[in-house]
Parts: sequence; structure tokens; C-alpha cells
Amino acid sequence: METFVTFLQGVDPLMALLIVFAIALFENLFPPSPSDVIVVFAGSLVGLGRIGFPEALLAASAGSTLGFMIMYKIGDWFGEAILARGRIRFIPLEAIGKVEEWFRSYGYWIIIANRFLAGTRAIVSFFAGVSKLRFLQTTVLCALSALVWNVILLSCGYALGRNWERIGFYLTAYGQVVTAAIVIVVLLFVVRYLARNKNGSKKA
Repeated sequence: METFVTFLQGVDPLMALLIVFAIALFENLFPPSPSDVIVVFAGSLVGLGRIGFPEALLAASAGSTLGFMIMYKIGDWFGEAILARGRIRFIPLEAIGKVEEWFRSYGYWIIIANRFLAGTRAIVSFFAGVSKLRFLQTTVLCALSALVWNVILLSCGYALGRNWERIGFYLTAYGQVVTAAIVIVVLLFVVRYLARNKNGSKKA
């Protein structure tokens, strides 16, 4: 990571913005990714006058949104086949239908919170596609979520300047807490759903 940051410090400003865009994009396709840390570092580059704040915000948010929508389309086009093969192992196949139904009911609220759900962004975008949420509305909400989150990250990097690395510890801790909380909620949901099905089968 230090080597990469050193490299980023020495490249042309336009190249730095392209790298921020690419990392924000690939985070949705190949998680986990250090995209949040890189955006914070981009904020420190803003403070040093290497790049502009609007440009950095646009690069990070455009990358996040495009990556989200690519994964959305993967879920839309291939999601049913992927789920049928049991590729997402932490959700039992018999509970998938209920997850989709729940996602269709509350999915847009999850999209709004998407950028703040560290560690689950690729899953959120995938199920948004599987659940056939409206493409335009999903894109707009995803972009707004990315804008707000990246404003926070860039502002932190700008404020910390050369001490931007300090935010890495807090981002890691935040991601671990959020991911653990989401996993627990999903597991409780799945266990409750399976228990209800089991009790229903016994009564029948």
C-alpha cells in the first residue's frame, strides 16, 4: 500500500484521477478493495494542490457508480443462474426467494445507504439487479450515496493532509463493525426463515 501511495504521489494529476476512478470501480467487482483509503489519500492531494476537489469527487463517485451498475447488470442478466448454482454460499438456496422479496420491498433504502455499508457493496449491487429494481432510480440513488460518502472521505483527507494514514485505522474498524453487524442480521433473518419453514412443515 505504501509503495502504491508513493507511486500515486509522483504521477501526473490526470493519471492520479484515473487511478482513483479505476480503484473505485473495481471495488464493486473484486472486493475487498482499498478504495476508501485511496479516496482519503486523494483528499490529501487536494490539500497539497496536486488535484482539485471537484475533479477528485467526480472521479471517485463516477467509478463507484459505474462499478455498482456493472455488478447490477451482472445480477440482472446472470443472477438467477448464479444463485441456482449455489454460488453465494452464506445464503441457503431455499431462502433466496425470501431475500429477493425483502430486497424488492426495502431495496431503494439500501441503495441510499450503500456506500456506507463497507464490505457488502458488491452484494447490494448484485441483489439490486437480481431483484429487478428500476435501473434509472437505482443509478441516481447509488450516485447520490457515492457523492455523500466521497465528500466525507475527501474532506477527511484534506483536513489530515500528510497525516491522512491515520484515517485508515478508523475506516478498517468501521468496516469490520458494519460488516459484522450486517452478517449477524442476515444470519438471524435466514435462521428465522428456516425455523418458520420447518415449523410449517411439521404442522402440515
